[in-house]
Amino acid sequence: MTAFLQLEGIEKQFGAFTALRSIDLDVQAGEFVCFLGPSGCGKTTLLRIVAGLEAQSAGRILQAGRDISTLPPSQRDYGIVFQSYALFPNLSVADNVAYGLVNRRTPRAKANVRVAELLQLVGLPGSQDKFPAQLSGGQQQRIALARALATSPGLLLLDEPLSALDAIVRVHLRQEIRSLQRQLGVTTIMVTHDQEEALSVADRIVVMNHGVIEQVGTPQQVYREPASAFVADFVGRVNVLPALTEAGGVVRVGQTAFDCSHTLPAGREVKVYLRPEDVLATPTAGSGSAGAESVNAFEVQVEKVEFLGAYCLARVGGAALGEHRLQVVLSLDFLTRHGLETGRPLRLSVLPGRLRIFGDA
Repeated sequence: MTAFLQLEGIEKQFGAFTALRSIDLDVQAGEFVCFLGPSGCGKTTLLRIVAGLEAQSAGRILQAGRDISTLPPSQRDYGIVFQSYALFPNLSVADNVAYGLVNRRTPRAKANVRVAELLQLVGLPGSQDKFPAQLSGGQQQRIALARALATSPGLLLLDEPLSALDAIVRVHLRQEIRSLQRQLGVTTIMVTHDQEEALSVADRIVVMNHGVIEQVGTPQQVYREPASAFVADFVGRVNVLPALTEAGGVVRVGQTAFDCSHTLPAGREVKVYLRPEDVLATPTAGSGSAGAESVNAFEVQVEKVEFLGAYCLARVGGAALGEHRLQVVLSLDFLTRHGLETGRPLRLSVLPGRLRIFGDA
């Protein structure tokens, strides 16, 4: 199946600085794709190249089989929503939404019908006569989204559209955007540095770092099966433990053996990546000083408990881990039932298959 949007060998140079290197990506029709990565990784530059707002140094772009690599923005089939909304303050809501339709010489009566439809779609019916300054941030973003959709584009580009909003509004609006995207079936690319945002709305995530793509996959694949140490460290919370490989697919951290089912030679220094929620905890009456009794199971002592609302994050350590420390997710119910506090012993085990090892330590 031919992809709706194809990026082939995209590169971008700013003088001696390489912003993008050998970017190859296919986006399917109707797909919601997130470009995710830290500031300066090249995700916004890549979005601007797709939009024609920036010219690539090499490579080409195909949209619906059409080569748009050198076309100006006005000749590309997309709508875009910017981080700053970019609404015209001197125009009414209706005129902002209809801006693209007017440029295409759409009859006014037809444009008015389309504006009313879109305002209903984004949850702001009857706001045609208001001005941007009379709207909240979330409402302004809805208007910017309606404007981007006015011409029924084949591609919707979102450049960190929610980063300027309050946390509660951001969570609510991202779900509205995702619901709207599914309803319309419009192919969508969103740039974000918010991992939770990408994990919650994307069909696929493109993780970027230093101008290259580290991994492309579903949210579950990127989170559970990171392709590199960067992805494991950047997406979600993770423990990183220096370890030494042993025979039989085992690595050792302090006194504790972990079965990683690796095929590396013994004696190699690596780093083990383990998410806090993948550690199972059991209270124990022991002293907390015992070493590991079996592979993937060990005893520790609680050093600190951080309350995070829906759950707690406990920092644990002990002889079993040597000088290293782990963060473990614990429910409030677990803490209450077992009276867990600083200094108490805790028995831990690691879920099989949840450990990842990468590179030299």
